[in-house]
Amino acid sequence: MAKTLTFGIMHLGIAFSVTYALTGSLAISGAITFIEPAVNTVAHYFFDKFWEHRERQAKARALAPEATAAARYAAT
Repeated sequence: MAKTLTFGIMHLGIAFSVTYALTGSLAISGAITFIEPAVNTVAHYFFDKFWEHRERQAKARALAPEATAAARYAAT
């Protein structure tokens, strides 16, 4: 947990430094420093949902290879 926490702090510091170097604005840098991780968190949630769905489909195909072959044959 300590490693994750220190990485998070480092990420915020880098985000602030880069945006301040690019914009020269404390307000914009501060906003981006906290908005970007929030957006990334939401995006990660949906990415995980997508990935779980993809893995479930792969498992289903692996468990029923004959059904997958039949579906491919029917599609042609």
